[in-house]
Amino acid sequence: MSGAELPASADRHPPTRLLQRLRAPSAALVRRRWAVAVHHAERVPATGGVVLAANHVGAIDGPLLAVLAPRPVHALTKQEMFAGPLGGFLRASGQIPLDRFRPDPGAIRTCLRVIRDGGAVGIFPEGTRGDGELHRFHHGAAYLALVTGVPVVPVTMIGTRPPGGGSNALPERGGVVEIVFGRPWRTTQQPWPRTREHVAATSVLLRGHMLSELAAALADTRRSLPGPLPAGQSEDDPDTGLVEPSREL
Repeated sequence: MSGAELPASADRHPPTRLLQRLRAPSAALVRRRWAVAVHHAERVPATGGVVLAANHVGAIDGPLLAVLAPRPVHALTKQEMFAGPLGGFLRASGQIPLDRFRPDPGAIRTCLRVIRDGGAVGIFPEGTRGDGELHRFHHGAAYLALVTGVPVVPVTMIGTRPPGGGSNALPERGGVVEIVFGRPWRTTQQPWPRTREHVAATSVLLRGHMLSELAAALADTRRSLPGPLPAGQSEDDPDTGLVEPSREL
């Protein structure tokens, strides 16, 4: 991947110092509350740009990915979370605000800066919490893979929401939470111009791979996902708003 071949990226890499400092103590706190098992962390490349694409079932998926992945992760996080004191913490820890309901070239530029600098981007293709079965699948992860050529590592989050629990429900204390890293997937880097059809077709291929890895993770752990959210708790179906800055695709 040549930096010259990437679309425009942000001028600065998101902050990493606080994230790096907090990962170990945060992981220790998490493990005091829940029994956490991380599977196949070796599947995440040790160096170079990478996209970690996870299913999304519970409120703690993002924080767990940021502190328990084998590398620090800059996760796309809905911009609503950046209000108030929490927003300052999220920004300081290098998380990336995302407007899910309209095109957000700023988020893409930041993701491209992370990848250009050899970092890890975290993304939830479902766009919002739900049953975690990838029925809804936005194109952001596939787009990043297509324009950069970096690998996408599927991540299956298991046990982060109790069966039947609401969108903010947490696992019971002592409950088993499992994070399974799947086999990396990659596609050939596609220079501009890229068509919507090409991005959509790439997304179909990535979703197929992630579904296969999801099934393997559930079989290997002998676990199941928590099912849909209770009636009335599903968020609006967002558009992840990922478009190439300065050029449509």
